[in-house]
Amino acid sequence: MATNTETLNFGGINLSGLGAPVLLVMMLAMIIIPLPPIALDMFFTFNITLSLAVLMVTIYALRPLDFGVFPTVLLVTTLLRLALNVASTRVVLLNGHTGTGAAGKVIESFGEFVVGGNYAVGLVVFSILVIINFVVVTKGAGRVSEVSARFTLDAMPGKQMAIDADMNAGLITQEEARARRDDIGREADFYGAMDGASKFVRGDAIAGILILFINIIGGLAIGTLQFDLPIGDALRNYTLLTIGDGLVAQIPSLVLSSATAIIVTRVSGKNKMSDQIFDQLFSNPMVLAVSSGIIGFMGLIPGMPNFAFLTLAIAGGAGAYYSWKRQQQELLPAEVETETEEIPKEARDLSWDDVGPVDIIGLEVGYRLIPLVDRSQGGQMMDRIKGVRKKLSQELGFLVQPVHIRDNLELAPNAYRILLMGVPVGEADIYPDRDLAINPGRVFGTIQGIETRDPAFGLEAVWIPTSERDNAQTLGYTVVDASTVVATHLSELLQSHGHELIGHEEVQQLLDVLAKAAPKLVEDLVPGTLSIGVVLNVLQNLLEERIPVRDMRTIAETLAATGSRSQDPGALTAAVRVALGRSIVQHINGMGPEVQVITLDPSLEQILQSSIQAISEGGAGIEPGLAERMHRSLAESAQRQEAAGQPSILLVTPPIRPWLAKLVRHSIPGLQILAYNEIPDNKQIKVVANIGTDAPSLGVQQNGSTAA
Repeated sequence: MATNTETLNFGGINLSGLGAPVLLVMMLAMIIIPLPPIALDMFFTFNITLSLAVLMVTIYALRPLDFGVFPTVLLVTTLLRLALNVASTRVVLLNGHTGTGAAGKVIESFGEFVVGGNYAVGLVVFSILVIINFVVVTKGAGRVSEVSARFTLDAMPGKQMAIDADMNAGLITQEEARARRDDIGREADFYGAMDGASKFVRGDAIAGILILFINIIGGLAIGTLQFDLPIGDALRNYTLLTIGDGLVAQIPSLVLSSATAIIVTRVSGKNKMSDQIFDQLFSNPMVLAVSSGIIGFMGLIPGMPNFAFLTLAIAGGAGAYYSWKRQQQELLPAEVETETEEIPKEARDLSWDDVGPVDIIGLEVGYRLIPLVDRSQGGQMMDRIKGVRKKLSQELGFLVQPVHIRDNLELAPNAYRILLMGVPVGEADIYPDRDLAINPGRVFGTIQGIETRDPAFGLEAVWIPTSERDNAQTLGYTVVDASTVVATHLSELLQSHGHELIGHEEVQQLLDVLAKAAPKLVEDLVPGTLSIGVVLNVLQNLLEERIPVRDMRTIAETLAATGSRSQDPGALTAAVRVALGRSIVQHINGMGPEVQVITLDPSLEQILQSSIQAISEGGAGIEPGLAERMHRSLAESAQRQEAAGQPSILLVTPPIRPWLAKLVRHSIPGLQILAYNEIPDNKQIKVVANIGTDAPSLGVQQNGSTAA
């Protein structure tokens, strides 16, 4: 996508991008070329204005990254100020014998007006400014920058894992995750640059002290030896000019040092810094009330500045009163209009309205978890669940029904319960005022808290105070809040029960969407070839084995072609699986050209096929001992594949694939059952294990060797 950028053209010459070179050439010229006093006045005024503008930007920025170019700006302003010091020093030493106006009006005003023309007072004021800038502001800002840079780098792995967890839970999209990762990288770069940029400010303060003494000593020598000035006149002229020059440089330096300290101590938020200070400092009326009472008591003591103290006490008391009145108005309950029923509830006959429908997806919470689902109390649960629905709808291929949330006083205060069709499928206890630190398998230490297990995946976890979040992330834990825990648990349960979420209405909506692009195909399929109930059964069979139905066109074309020969949902599902073989294998195995599989011995497959046929004809089924030994061997082979970092795939003949899939669906969830005809032609098959019928237990052949 092409973007249009505005450029400045003069006489056919593109002038964009010349700002930095021009600024550097200007600073070099100030060092080399003598400047007239009027030019010094303009440059000093520009320097003061620039420093104030930078300070205002740091105050009104909502987060430090909003002013990410600040380290570069700090370097440029420091170089500009040092160049001005060199230029002003040249003018002072060359023309200082003419009087205090030799270096321009700005330096003269700072030397005459600000310090009253007294160079002793000027030295004291300059020394105080240097001490404040060097010892207090610059040193503190440098330490904060150093610590922030180290902590930001240490917390990066945990923050990255938290972003991945949110994306996997459906709370954020890939684009939002990418933006968050970019922010984390920019944050690390910013604080690393600020750690170095603070050294510029520190060095600038030291340079100001040295320049002051050099100018005074050099001015005395030049004035007395070259221009034959009395020592008193030379001392007055050159000292006042030097003090004025130093104050003109130190005041912008102090402003930039303050801006540096402000931006490295900022906490990202949605409000401006002034709003944050007012809300957090004066939100409690007791603070103002007690402070005003103390000041008022001190104002009553004889000998104290009674007028100033009592005035501030009255102003603070008025502020506390108005703050208290505002809080009381916010706490007043809203007036609820009472509606009188025309017919008493006891006298009204029953109707179908009294029979509530069963919610497809429900979430019940204890009373302590109500703030999580209440937007008026800052709860984020609704937004998280909406993100889960969006992610699952994209993955499964149909619109997931809304989640109905209600409180349940029968639950424990910190408990929640997830229901499907009114039946509980999962529940757990959470702590809304804590974060859950999940052990992903490798951490670099332990953390104190309430030990538990992640409700979604059963991993070891610890409920920790929110203040320990950064520490836990540094140790390698994946830290999520309580809302994310519920959302992740809900996402995992809905994904595993996706076949229960689709019904006739969802199938009809899928067909309606497909009809917009392929109307003839939908017309031939429903009701021409199959009923909507048969299509629903096929889609449920696919979703039950976690095969998405996004490719509805391929599914419909396969059903339309196969439906004329068979109406059996099982046979139709097998045909659709073959048509979706490429996407099924890619979802399980990735893009690799080789598929590592486990196979069954032909004799065992024959036994299973005969047993399945006997069951369908009303005869005896498979021998229990054989089924148990086969199941144990399959579980062992699947564990070995997972330990090797490879997907566990069992490749069998098409007739026995559905039966084996039902057998191991819940007991060996990681084992994928595929038929031979579902493997695409472009994939190579590598047999890593073969399960036979050796007695007393099934033998597993691996890489030419047999393990009992």
